[in-house]
Amino acid sequence: MSTLMRAPRECGSWFWDLDEVVGPGLEPALATAVQMVEILSKHGLLTPHKLTYDWYVLDVGGLGITTTLMLANPVSGPDPSLPERIRQSRPQGFPAAEVDAIHVVGSGTWIDAHGNRHVEPQLVDLSVSPTPIGLSAELSVFHDIWGWFDFAGRPHPEVQEQNAPRLAAALTDLNSMLGVNAEPGEATYFGTAGSLGIETPDALEDGSGPDVTDRL
Repeated sequence: MSTLMRAPRECGSWFWDLDEVVGPGLEPALATAVQMVEILSKHGLLTPHKLTYDWYVLDVGGLGITTTLMLANPVSGPDPSLPERIRQSRPQGFPAAEVDAIHVVGSGTWIDAHGNRHVEPQLVDLSVSPTPIGLSAELSVFHDIWGWFDFAGRPHPEVQEQNAPRLAAALTDLNSMLGVNAEPGEATYFGTAGSLGIETPDALEDGSGPDVTDRL
């Protein structure tokens, strides 16, 4: 059972525009996802269990259909059969449907203030888009362990010190591997992304931070 509260919106996100680095298409998108998963797995942030992806028709739009494809084994390298398995899952009645953003869903490890490790479902969200306008990727986080304050505004530096450096190291490695620096996403009610982690908001007079539990 999860021991962390998960925000309904991201606390921070990072976007890579790969249009000038990798060509569009399903195969390049999956190859990029595998490389990104390898890095995230190295830092204990993502062990993939399944893929989810929506479908759209060019010049028509999204179909409102989401497909889930379970992975028999964690992604540890290119799977030559995966593109065809995804195409074979195309919704009947929509022969022109194409895959939208592919979400890699799995679990990751976070470390508490005492150094104990815990496995958490969907610790990070990774998506890669194969659309013809250009390949792109996005990483998002939804928990308070990456920031100086928890969701109630209480400082928890011991937790941040155990987890934020791992996220920063993963983002650094992803930037290097992809050849493009991530662009921080827009701020949300739950946090603001910096170049390599979550920004610390201004503290109140009593040293506490924003209490965002009213929207959890």
